[in-house]
Amino acid sequence: MVLKAEASCDSKNENRRLEGFYEEQPIVKEVSVGNMVNVAIRKFPDAANIVLHLETDIPGDVVVHWGVCRDDAKTWEISAVPYPPETTVFRNKALRTLLQPTGNGSRALFTLDEKLDGFLFVLKLDANSWVNFQGNDFYIPLSSARSVKGQSDSESEETSGKAHTDGIINEIRNLVSGLNSEKSLQTKVKEAKESILNEIEKLAAEAYSIFRSSTPSYPEEDSDADDAEPTINISSGTGSGFEILCQGFNWESNKSGRWYMELKEKASEISSLGFTVIWLPPPTESVSPEGYLPKDLYNLNSRYGTIDELKDLVKSLHGVGLKVLGDVVLNHRCAHYQNQNGVWNIFGGRLNWDDRAVVGDDPHFQGRGNKSSGDNFHAAPNIDHSQDFVRKDLIEWLCWLREEIGYDGWRLDFVRGFWGGYVKDYLDASEPYFAVGEYWDSLSYTYGEMDHNQDAHRQRIVDWINATNGTAGAFDVTTKGILHSALERREYWRLSDQKGKPPGVVGWWPSRAVTFIENHDTGSTQGHWRFPGGKEMQGYAYILTHPGTPAVFYDHIVSHHRSEIGALISLRNRNKIHCRSIVEIVKAERDVYAATIDDRVAMKIGPGYYEPPSGPQRWSLALEGYDYKVWEASS
Repeated sequence: MVLKAEASCDSKNENRRLEGFYEEQPIVKEVSVGNMVNVAIRKFPDAANIVLHLETDIPGDVVVHWGVCRDDAKTWEISAVPYPPETTVFRNKALRTLLQPTGNGSRALFTLDEKLDGFLFVLKLDANSWVNFQGNDFYIPLSSARSVKGQSDSESEETSGKAHTDGIINEIRNLVSGLNSEKSLQTKVKEAKESILNEIEKLAAEAYSIFRSSTPSYPEEDSDADDAEPTINISSGTGSGFEILCQGFNWESNKSGRWYMELKEKASEISSLGFTVIWLPPPTESVSPEGYLPKDLYNLNSRYGTIDELKDLVKSLHGVGLKVLGDVVLNHRCAHYQNQNGVWNIFGGRLNWDDRAVVGDDPHFQGRGNKSSGDNFHAAPNIDHSQDFVRKDLIEWLCWLREEIGYDGWRLDFVRGFWGGYVKDYLDASEPYFAVGEYWDSLSYTYGEMDHNQDAHRQRIVDWINATNGTAGAFDVTTKGILHSALERREYWRLSDQKGKPPGVVGWWPSRAVTFIENHDTGSTQGHWRFPGGKEMQGYAYILTHPGTPAVFYDHIVSHHRSEIGALISLRNRNKIHCRSIVEIVKAERDVYAATIDDRVAMKIGPGYYEPPSGPQRWSLALEGYDYKVWEASS
């Protein structure tokens, strides 16, 4: 605080400096802030490098300034390539890397020479804020990652795994103690308890992954800021990165009894529109004609057609260049027989499970299994995936479907019902080209009006993807819901989050976001959550120009929207827009949303005005429809 000097007639005192002073003010509010920085290192057998994984839950953009050292002097050196994405050299003394967002923080993977002694780093939060270790650099010794001499690889692996899991168990015990102490407080802090429970869940997941595999695996570095034309690298979470998905059925498709043959006739037409992947309905015998209450998993004669017709359809789809996804229901299964209490929980067919295969916390079906690892689906017995025999049988079934039918991947039904770590097991074993899970729950509303901030909703979807170790994508339900409100209420400002990025999963983890505006549940004759009528093409103009993997509903392909959808797909393919393309939102106002994608495509939706600015980049109008326009950059 600076006080103004009183006026003085003494010219000698006019320029005098005020004496310093000190005045203590009362503390009005005190907020405790706690954040985590976690570093894990691993030396894999038969590899000459060490992998270091750094993650933090500090919000916002976090830059790590880092280097390596070769001895105890801890003198900074610049590491040899390769570097994580978004890495630059800083004053020829260090490297700096922008950590990549993960939904609940940010992370990076560093590949280091095994001969190095240590990893040095500090974190930069903004121009004036740095995080270090009590005034010194963070130092991570790399010697602990090297194999122990004198032991075989298996012995070393077993020892380190046991030490690691023992540490995790101790951490869980400490966290449970912390949770109990929270309960004993007069004032219970909900956020603190949720944080502890979340940490326990993460640790349990880590322990499980170590228990299930001899070598803990780290997710591949997945930068959303890769070059506009990345090297094509096939992964079950993304396919090639350039996939465009067609849902090849609706809620009524089973009624003809010959859907497989009807779809076969349209195979060439669907391929000619530019789709790369098609999603087929559930193939198994089912209590419900639509296929979502499966009974005998090995009986593939369904209301859509016979097993031979299905094989013929898949062969035809492959013949026109389409990959094929099977719709598999792993969460629940309808029983063949009743138990002694008259409850339907005994299964027949090739997988003749008893009630141990049913979760123990659903009173409707009196299972003898363990507690469910997700939300219960009350229309059928929920399967207990923690049982070894269940996982073994489901893995064999998925591999049989891949071999016998020729499916290339999976659409996974109701994945809210069981832990994503089990999904990782199933995908690791069946090795799909592409996989996507349906994690659908309600968005956040206040007094009936959708909240602008939907971070909690997309976080739940991202958490599930993360539990699968990124082996599967997920339908971006968040983006669909926000598009509803934006278009229906003319609130296009909703299409930008607080950081100026897309507000759905596509804004946090675009390579794993499968965007859509309608499917057999939300639209068709069910209409549980129908997209605003007359605004479908605005929705497609958004998802078919933006990153993520867009999915188009069958009903829209065979409607008057067909030609416009085909033109948008052609534009996407022509400009090589992919699941990691870069979006720059240039306008998000009441009546208009506009963005550029990879500096190649500009688009706007809404009745408001937008034209791309003239300058070095020349734009030409490529497509125009009701309340949407799309431009391409001229070469």
